[in-house]
Amino acid sequence: MVLLDFVVGIPSPKLHVPHAFKPTRDDRGWFINPIGPNPWWTVLAALVPALLCTILIFMDQQISAVIVNRKEHKLKKGCGYHLDLFMVAVMLGVCSVMGLPWFVAATVLSITHVNSLKVESDCSAPGEQPKFLGIREQRVTGLLIFALMGCSVFFTSVLKFIPMPVLYGVFLYMGVSSLRGIQFFDRLKLFWMPAKHQPDFIYLRHVPLRKVHFFTAIQLICLVLLWTIKVSRAAIIFPLMVLALVFVRKAMDLCFSKRELSFLDDLMPERKKKLDDGRNEAGEEEEESQKAMEAAAAAASSVQLSVGQTRDLEIPKQSSDRTDPSEIIILDEMSQTPVWKALTLKTETL
Repeated sequence: MVLLDFVVGIPSPKLHVPHAFKPTRDDRGWFINPIGPNPWWTVLAALVPALLCTILIFMDQQISAVIVNRKEHKLKKGCGYHLDLFMVAVMLGVCSVMGLPWFVAATVLSITHVNSLKVESDCSAPGEQPKFLGIREQRVTGLLIFALMGCSVFFTSVLKFIPMPVLYGVFLYMGVSSLRGIQFFDRLKLFWMPAKHQPDFIYLRHVPLRKVHFFTAIQLICLVLLWTIKVSRAAIIFPLMVLALVFVRKAMDLCFSKRELSFLDDLMPERKKKLDDGRNEAGEEEEESQKAMEAAAAAASSVQLSVGQTRDLEIPKQSSDRTDPSEIIILDEMSQTPVWKALTLKTETL
């Protein structure tokens, strides 16, 4: 696109870069006096906005680090939260003395960098989804990125031909691509999605849809409020509004149960939640089947006990006037018949 813009000669706005390696203003040097012509009390007055900036930078850095070091990324190397924060603090001091833009965490760029290093399995069968294997952990891309950023000060004669729409398109692509898998964006799409076309999200199984919409509406209102403050003259209180979100989240305990919030506002990814939910259901089914087997075994043992007790019982004999057929002796009965008596008499006379 840059080459096409240069060949055709489209009058598009270009990237504004300085022509020489020097400070942007002629009346200042490479290092800035912290106080300058300001009175001494401005040092004390600067503590309040400095505290707000500290809150904002700390939250930006830690949130970016937590997102990058999520468990589902399967990172093998340990994270360095304290080391990263220490380096950011050192670079903030250097940038402040030299009058340069602050060095802070870039959340969208960090997520895009991690996504570009994903390793997936090769799909052999048609229709088979690739399986995520992990992140290709290395330091080459980070080293080259910052090396090229440093060398860019010597490429100003070339960078000035880059159209601004191309840069905005790259930033827009990185922002939209990073929205995939964010629960807030998935819940926003549910407002215009019929119930039969809704995906099988784990929070839709356990939380009513109206409460899901209510939670999403609260988040959307907070986002619009933060953006309005950021673009207005009251942007100095933006860190305070970011900190106020903590109290907004605490107030949600009055409208939602802890179980509902565990599905709507949990750091665990959707895929992990589904696996855990399936394991819990399988465990419950196994527990119910085990209880049923134990109940059946107990019933069988009670039947055997009853049979054993009946065997040990003494069966009373019937009275003599009511002869039991099982007590008849065949030889005695035959000896009492007339035929047998006649044969016996003939034998005796012989």
